[in-house]
Amino acid sequence: MQDLEALVAKAIAEFGSTADAAELERIKAGYLGKSGSLTEALKGLGKLPPEERKEAGGRINGAKNRIEEALVARRAALANASLEARLAEEAIDVTLPGRGRSRGGIHPVMRTWQRIESIFASIGFDIADGPEIETDWNNFTALNNPENHPARSMQDTFYVDMKDASGLNLLLRTHTSPMQVRYARQHKPPIKVIAPGRTYRVDSDATHSPMFHQVEGLWIDEDISFADLKGVYTDFLKRFFESDDLQVRFRPSFFPFTEPSAEIDMMFTAGPNKGRWLEISGAGQVHPVVIRNYGLDPERHVGFAFGSGLERLTMLRYGIDDLRLFFDGDLRFLKQFA
Repeated sequence: MQDLEALVAKAIAEFGSTADAAELERIKAGYLGKSGSLTEALKGLGKLPPEERKEAGGRINGAKNRIEEALVARRAALANASLEARLAEEAIDVTLPGRGRSRGGIHPVMRTWQRIESIFASIGFDIADGPEIETDWNNFTALNNPENHPARSMQDTFYVDMKDASGLNLLLRTHTSPMQVRYARQHKPPIKVIAPGRTYRVDSDATHSPMFHQVEGLWIDEDISFADLKGVYTDFLKRFFESDDLQVRFRPSFFPFTEPSAEIDMMFTAGPNKGRWLEISGAGQVHPVVIRNYGLDPERHVGFAFGSGLERLTMLRYGIDDLRLFFDGDLRFLKQFA
């Protein structure tokens, strides 16, 4: 039988002489592997007389345990050395200035949203929010849109394949005007409110998006006239664009929910857009049928409503000519507003 002490010493020496983990495992196989020295010694126990077998087995197992302990210790030493080397390479120089995290910015459309809320809140308007999945009644019927109105077409509206608890058809709201109905039915006049939010229509090109933003405005009382509408909206535009160098005109139009109705156009009298009329909003005196659907008496209560696109206002304020830039997520574009 081999000299076990010499074998253990040799194994420990070989383990200590290597700095490579793979080489360590190769050396280990020469002692503890299937054909290793100690494995062969254990196989040879069967050739010994019975009276010698027990003692020899104890000595071989003792040698095996010492080699395994040395192996475990060397593995740990190599792992620690590897970690120390890696930490040294990746050490952080605490004397260097800190690397600050870049700050995000508010999306330009959200800037417009916040600006509009601030302007109207300063003149006493409440801010209302409501569901983007609306009933057909709130979105169309209550606003005096007849059943055969083109806006109800599936080519113009995203319908939801389900009904609400009362059996009404559901859809993605095509404007924020349903908030007129919701808010007016929950509050008593005088009613002064704006409702900014997301809206949806089947449309997509350089000037239209399937999802876009609108702000709806409503003022109902006993003596609110078209002159109030002109004054409020003209003042809003001047404050929004921070300029008195603009003109506003109300062009006769038709909307089923207002009577009389008007398209609101504006023209800058200075700057790059000088001299060009731009459509900016739809507005008018709220139709008596709609006021009745609020649960109010149209013989007593009157008022105006308007609806404006946030993207259009944002494009004019910042000189943007393609609506799709708002939704592409291109950081080169968005960083300009950070």
